[in-house]
Amino acid sequence: MKNRLTKLASYIFLIGLTGATISCSSDDSPSETPTQPETESRWFTIAGAIMDKTPGNGNGGTVLYSVSEENAQDPEFEINVFENGYQVKSQRTARLQSSADGSTMFNIAYGGDIGGEFSKYTVEGENNFTQTGGVVNISQYAGTSPRWVKLFDGDQTGVAVSVTSPQVNEGDEYQYTRGTASVVSIDMEDVLISRNSSFEIPLTSEEEKEGYHIFRLDVPTLNASKDKLIIGTWMRKTDPETGLTDDTDYERLGSKSVIVDYPSLENPKIITSTVGEGDTSGYRSFNSFLAEDGNIYQATQRDPNGSHFLKIDASNEYDNSYALSLDDALGITNSYVESWRYVGNGIAYVMYTHDGASVSNFNSGQQQSFLARVDLFSNTAERVDLPYDADMYFFQYQGFAVDGDNVFVAVSPVGKDGNIYVINKVTGAVTKGAKLLNEPGNHFIGIF
Repeated sequence: MKNRLTKLASYIFLIGLTGATISCSSDDSPSETPTQPETESRWFTIAGAIMDKTPGNGNGGTVLYSVSEENAQDPEFEINVFENGYQVKSQRTARLQSSADGSTMFNIAYGGDIGGEFSKYTVEGENNFTQTGGVVNISQYAGTSPRWVKLFDGDQTGVAVSVTSPQVNEGDEYQYTRGTASVVSIDMEDVLISRNSSFEIPLTSEEEKEGYHIFRLDVPTLNASKDKLIIGTWMRKTDPETGLTDDTDYERLGSKSVIVDYPSLENPKIITSTVGEGDTSGYRSFNSFLAEDGNIYQATQRDPNGSHFLKIDASNEYDNSYALSLDDALGITNSYVESWRYVGNGIAYVMYTHDGASVSNFNSGQQQSFLARVDLFSNTAERVDLPYDADMYFFQYQGFAVDGDNVFVAVSPVGKDGNIYVINKVTGAVTKGAKLLNEPGNHFIGIF
């Protein structure tokens, strides 16, 4: 950060000046010990999604604005992201990641002529984001609307995934629909494609005959031994009679993930949970995390029995003896995990909605979102006490910032002002931070 460098330069100058004074003085009295430079905290970047014609859809682009930790925690400090922010490259909502220390933002443009373009920015405070390290476009491998996340490997690697699902017929007779996956690893330090792989992901012949197929891949997660990637899936079904997507309440097959070797991205394998029946792809943020116990915990979406948290063990198989039902833990029905973040020691913060939640005023098909503190080790959960609103919308949320014991979340209803909230991950205590100024139809999608 500029301020840190300025202070460091001043400190070095003072040391040199003090040393010169001591060597030239005939007075042997000890000099005053120089004051240590202030330790400046990291930047926190707030991301806002701009509407196009529909409030809350975020399809008008994405803006960023960064503040100090002191300002992020100050309830008297106001942040106007939409008026003063920096617009990153993306036709629709940008797909954002950040370095662990908040000093760098990473983005892959979503949709349009620059869709698939990976770039990174040095965070320098307020709306000062300097693009650095060049640009690489992965659209030739993963399309112009790839899903991607960074791996937790010291901010070295990002992995993007995509899938096409062509239908195969013999004459007029339906045979199957089968996904063909593309996986691309990105060297985020040197900004280049380090490896890519493409492969079919067939289900069993009976499942394919009935029209089941993997429709989307997302959120690759590196296992504890760093030799496998676990990739979440979204299942769909084709109606064999019509060749169209089956929109009926068909039988689910169980939650599935695709596993490939890492770093080769080869030897795909499908694993299936007998506990969850939902998809494991998430939407626009991480949906699986490696915990300290060596297991990967994964959430489900579109689960007919409400969202579950599943466990993938060190052998890279589902541990079907473990199941955490969000419905049971919170006493609700038909829960849906929208976004979540594992913060350590079994604790996760989970954004979700459920049956009976208020219907949004801006979108009749959107229900109100909530935030819960979930203990994955004890299978318990409780709703976080926040100023909820029918127009609070976390479905597109992407970023939680974790700094020491503090978890930072950006909270506001669509088109209304909100706040940053700071949650102590050990005690669960919630503190109101800076005020987030909003504009009609817009919403906040993360703090990084």
